[in-house]
Amino acid sequence: LQGIFISSSGDQSQSAGGNGAVAFDMEYARWLEEHNKHINELRAAANAHAGDDDLRKIVDSIMSQYDEFFRLKGVAAKADVFHVLSGMWKTPAERCFMWLGGFRSSELLKLLAGQLEPLTEQQLTGICNLQQSSQQAEDALSQGMEALQQSLAETLASGSLGPAGSSGNVASYMGQMAMAMGKLGTLENFLRQG
Repeated sequence: LQGIFISSSGDQSQSAGGNGAVAFDMEYARWLEEHNKHINELRAAANAHAGDDDLRKIVDSIMSQYDEFFRLKGVAAKADVFHVLSGMWKTPAERCFMWLGGFRSSELLKLLAGQLEPLTEQQLTGICNLQQSSQQAEDALSQGMEALQQSLAETLASGSLGPAGSSGNVASYMGQMAMAMGKLGTLENFLRQG
């Protein structure tokens, strides 16, 4: 299953080591370099006590850069969802914060809330609401991933292979694998939602 991905449209297949993964790795390296420049610019502006307008411009450029990253990640997920899900393109520190690896962004919001004091009542309420909605979305995604995993297991276990070499059994096996790969196309959707 690792060597092939059938896209959610079901009509394309590419090897896991294909050009999509290589292109994404290169684009991510470029993006990360640019991101570090923006973060250093933001730190320098904050240390220099820059005005709100100047800080807003820098933050807006960082947010725009994240929009570009999510676009690149979406293209890469279409080309090779397993590569994107593996997280091997990330640094080891980044990999520990992957949602599918067990990390949940709602936990980060809990940690940040204690570090952002003093907060107004409205800001505190906003953070609490964001944390709750994030947790609900994470729970729904986890349930969806569990259902997909169960469905894949049932699909692969549904047929019996019987005597080896039988052309009917080979066709049955290939049919099961095609159904399983078709279901794996939903991984791209889970990745986008995550």
